[in-house]
Amino acid sequence: MLRKVEDLRAADRPAASVAAVARRLLRPPGLRQVLRGSWLGHPLHPLAVTVPIGAWACASVLDARAGNEGASRRLTGIGLAAAPPAVLLGLADYDRLNRRQQRVGVVHAIANTAALAFFAASYAARRQEAHARGKVLSLIGMSVLGVGGALGGHLAYAQGAGVFRWQRPAEDDNVYAFETRRSARRVR
Repeated sequence: MLRKVEDLRAADRPAASVAAVARRLLRPPGLRQVLRGSWLGHPLHPLAVTVPIGAWACASVLDARAGNEGASRRLTGIGLAAAPPAVLLGLADYDRLNRRQQRVGVVHAIANTAALAFFAASYAARRQEAHARGKVLSLIGMSVLGVGGALGGHLAYAQGAGVFRWQRPAEDDNVYAFETRRSARRVR
């Protein structure tokens, strides 16, 4: 199913629009390089997403027991506050993706934007003391976030987006060489 998103031509126009917005928003080349993680040697987006995902996952765990409403609300808010930097870092990587990766990336972004909307609605409900509604909205948000995360994982691990962007695997790295030979034997 994840591979089918790579062939989703209906995503081409939105993908091109997102790439154009990313280029315009992050016009200074030095800024793009910093946001892409060149100074660290790998993309920053995968690191940044751990904060909102972790906060929202913890809120959902705390929701399982009564009496944790305040902590769940605060964690939901922390996730909402941490999401914009993660989005910005994802945008910084986006225009460097190839067409198939951009298709997956735009569907990933749509799913995560929908999840973000559910968490924002959950936070609003929790602020109004509508805790049951907040919990339900959070669970829906986690489900949608799971879809977005699966697409992000596919983008990184199956499609190799951002892999070896600033460095190349060592030619004499025995583990890398072993894995490459083993993969080649499986293909034959």
